[in-house]
Amino acid sequence: MNNSPILKRSLSLGHVILFGLSFMAPITVFTTYGIAIKTTNGMIPTAYLISLVVMLFTAYSYGKMVKEFPTTGSAYTYVQKGINPSVGFIVGWVILLDYLLSPMISALLFGIFIHAYLPIIPVSICIFIFVIIVTLINILGIKFATNVSAILLALQILFIVLFCLFSIKGLIDGKGTGDLLSTTPFLDPKVHFSNLLSIVPLLCFSFLGFDAVTTLAEETQNPKKSLPKAIYLITIIGGILFIASTYFAQSIYPNFTSFKDPDSAAVDIFMYVGGNILNSFFLSVTVTAAISSAVASGGSGARVLYAMGRENILPNRIFGYISQRYRTPIFNIIIIGCIALTALFLDLDTAAAFINFGALFAFTFVNLSVINHFIGRKKQRNLKGLILYGVIPFIGAAITALFWSKLDIHSIVLGSIWLATGLIYLLYLTKFFRQRPPELDFNETNLDVQL
Repeated sequence: MNNSPILKRSLSLGHVILFGLSFMAPITVFTTYGIAIKTTNGMIPTAYLISLVVMLFTAYSYGKMVKEFPTTGSAYTYVQKGINPSVGFIVGWVILLDYLLSPMISALLFGIFIHAYLPIIPVSICIFIFVIIVTLINILGIKFATNVSAILLALQILFIVLFCLFSIKGLIDGKGTGDLLSTTPFLDPKVHFSNLLSIVPLLCFSFLGFDAVTTLAEETQNPKKSLPKAIYLITIIGGILFIASTYFAQSIYPNFTSFKDPDSAAVDIFMYVGGNILNSFFLSVTVTAAISSAVASGGSGARVLYAMGRENILPNRIFGYISQRYRTPIFNIIIIGCIALTALFLDLDTAAAFINFGALFAFTFVNLSVINHFIGRKKQRNLKGLILYGVIPFIGAAITALFWSKLDIHSIVLGSIWLATGLIYLLYLTKFFRQRPPELDFNETNLDVQL
């Protein structure tokens, strides 16, 4: 009998939802607002609505696969079991880009914000402090990490609520459009549909929290029931927050062409609506949101590495190790912390390019794994089965594959290099495909043990 420590099932449905929303960092809707509003020519709420619908197709596929395979590997496991182990490895390798580099992006943003307001503190010191804080929070346990993230998430939601209330008061007083209810942010005859679609791939990454929670399957109570609910609720709640925020932002400040700098467009809006008080609150919440998002993304990445280590895809002694005291994959958390320190010399555009490639690549294959697993293997080929396990995931796969193919050349080149590296490693693991890569045997594990 294997007496090694295992992950502890301590998370409720509420914990999981908070974890996913923390990963999404709803406040970031304002950091991309200037670029998004300019690209959509004033119909950003509709662009977010389209993104929500697009992501619901993929969220549906994640919900189906987590019921079948309630383990910590997320997209890696779903494609491994739904299609084959080699394809699963490649998808897991590519999706690692999201989880490994997301904390680095948060660290860089944290350093930039703190240094901007406290120039006496170097960016490098800010990044070091940030990484140490996030790493310690994740080491101390998933429930502790989730509770910390929940507090920081509450501040983000409070800000969004306050912004909406300030905007409502302003509209009643005649500011902006002067109309509480208007169809213009959603439907403007002057805006071409192509403008909306061009920004949707960027906005879709705001919904990545539903993917992150599937890495917590072995730490969630009753994961087959709780995780599908969490996946849908995270996607829908996030969508509502994004749509409401952008609707009021556009209504209270309709002249989006007057922004001097798209990157600071939200600051102009906050100063107009709520003055220095609202603007200062936004800056403080943005800093704490970076911590919340990094805790969630770093914790998720550590568990994907753990899944690979447990199956000997990666060295088991390091990546498959669970701390006896904290019940966390402590070595993986430290490794991700070290990767986050690349914020000291890696630029934001390069990291973002990697993440864009990894997310859409994984989403496409998770959708395809539903088709192959349920229709191909389980032979769910009646009319209901063809719709639930064929048509819906096929639409999700087609949309995400289309967006993946439309990424900029920078994302394609960097992502392809990482993909090629994974293929070389897979050839080594399988001795040029003469043997199957290692994979988890569900009949020999204690994944369903409630601790």
